[in-house]
Amino acid sequence: MQMLGLEAASPARTTGMRARLCRSAALLAVMALAAPASAETLQNALAKAYQTNPTLNAARANQMATDETVPIQRAAGLPSLNLNSQFNENVLIPPGQFIVIPRTLNTQMQLQVPIYQGGLVKNNTKAADARVAAGEETLRATEASVFSQVVAAYNDVLRDTQIVEFNRANVRNLEVNLRATQDRFEVGDLTRTDVAQSEARLSQARADLRNAEANLIGSKERYIQQVGEVPADLSQPPPLPNLPAGVDEAVEIAIKENPDIAAATKNSEAAGFDVKAARASRLPTLAGFGNVNRSDNFGGAIVPPGLQLRIPPTQESAVVGAQLQVPLFQGGRPAAQIRQSQARLTAAMENQIATERSVIQQVRAAFASWKASLDVITSAEAAIAANSLSLEGVRAENSVGNRTIIEVLNAEQELINAKVILATARRNAYVAGFTLLAAMGSAEARDLDLEGLTLYDAKANYKKARGSFLDWSGRDTPMVRSTRTVNTPAQNAATAVVDQDAGVTAPR
Repeated sequence: MQMLGLEAASPARTTGMRARLCRSAALLAVMALAAPASAETLQNALAKAYQTNPTLNAARANQMATDETVPIQRAAGLPSLNLNSQFNENVLIPPGQFIVIPRTLNTQMQLQVPIYQGGLVKNNTKAADARVAAGEETLRATEASVFSQVVAAYNDVLRDTQIVEFNRANVRNLEVNLRATQDRFEVGDLTRTDVAQSEARLSQARADLRNAEANLIGSKERYIQQVGEVPADLSQPPPLPNLPAGVDEAVEIAIKENPDIAAATKNSEAAGFDVKAARASRLPTLAGFGNVNRSDNFGGAIVPPGLQLRIPPTQESAVVGAQLQVPLFQGGRPAAQIRQSQARLTAAMENQIATERSVIQQVRAAFASWKASLDVITSAEAAIAANSLSLEGVRAENSVGNRTIIEVLNAEQELINAKVILATARRNAYVAGFTLLAAMGSAEARDLDLEGLTLYDAKANYKKARGSFLDWSGRDTPMVRSTRTVNTPAQNAATAVVDQDAGVTAPR
């Protein structure tokens, strides 16, 4: 039996993934054809999370804030124009004042033009650019992380639904078995020990059912947390294409495409520009300036009688010049700032290596988990076939007195255990496979090509922010795009009968 399409990649598929040419088309095709239109698909759940998950929406807003650091740093190298105006009213004039001006209005317009700042603005702007690029990669990683959690929650609901159904069927079967055992005890065919064994096994099955129901409720609540809606009629997830044939291939792709590695690289680059910016504090700066002044006394100047003195009602003046500032001694601050930025650069470089190590570990662990789960699936399917045949034989032999009740009960329990193992392995294989794709940089919105959605364009927002020079430009009023879940009903253990081939039928 094929495990939800999680087969090992062929050589042709491996070549296709290396080229990364048909990944999006393949993902879209298998997700669109995965389930009946009436059922909730994994693609639909991912699309809802993309629109309404607060973690993802907050990450986009934080990236918008990071975009604005570029024009903020660039502004320090652009001209600035200020207007200062001051009105004075003399309410108490001291005696003996020779000339009295009751009121004045002084206005000054000042223009500052930075000419040279030792590379401070240039390197601060480059550092901001690098951090914007790092933020874009971090946003990619956030998308992959949210989608991985959605995939896990989706498959958890499917797995726990199946396990609840297995346990409910087991309880019903053991209830029938107990009644039959009691009837045979009444006619002297079985002993009190056989009845006690049946009762004990039924009590244990009911406890297992309660635990399974609690696990299902927890999985449903995690689904609501990630998707924002109650899970209903979940269809089987589609196959995952482009899974690597070997772990070395997966690591090679992850080193090139993983967003966490790319973000760490850009942060290290930004820290390098910070060092150059810190060095600028020891260099001279040159700026041009221009001032225009106007003073208005409203023609109200009071002069002593007989004094032939004319004070004009307005006076205007203007001056232009340049200012050179050469730092000679700053108490050691520049050297300390340079050493500080160099230490931070070292930390960023070390974090880059640490991130690479972490990604390699994630890829190798996910690949091993995926492969192991595939092997567990094969073994569990064989165990189910063998246990089913064994149970039939034990029941038949028990009917003629060659097998005891406890042997029948054990055979039934072994079959249930094998089914639970299979359901769990299928879930683990799918989640591990998607986690592997995420670590390889292949599980983001751009790869899934979610239908009916306009994807957030981080680069377009950055271009808009970088091209803004006006002081009065702004954004739309902040608003919440995520959905609250406080109004969703508390979940219960109601399930739907899951059919591996035909989707989901009526709930129970």
